Amino acid sequence: MVDERIQKLGRLLRQTRKEQGLTQAQLAAATGVGVRFVRELEQGKASCQIGKALLVVSMLGIEIQLDGQAL
Repeated sequence: MVDERIQKLGRLLRQTRKEQGLTQAQLAAATGVGVRFVRELEQGKASCQIGKALLVVSMLGIEIQLDGQAL
C-alpha cells in the first residue's frame, strides 16, 4: 500500500514537471537537489528523503494535504 502511494506521487510529479515544460535537470537545479534524486523520486523509490521530496513537490506547485492540513 505504501509503495503504491509513493509510485502515485512519482507519477504525479513526472506529469506535472512535463506539463510545466521542465526537464529533470531544470527541476533539480531549481530545488537544489540532484538529477538522480528527481529521477528516483519520479520512479517512486521508497528511500527518497521526505524533506527533499517536499521541496520538489512545492516547486511544482503541488499541494499535499494530510488530515486536512496542507504541507
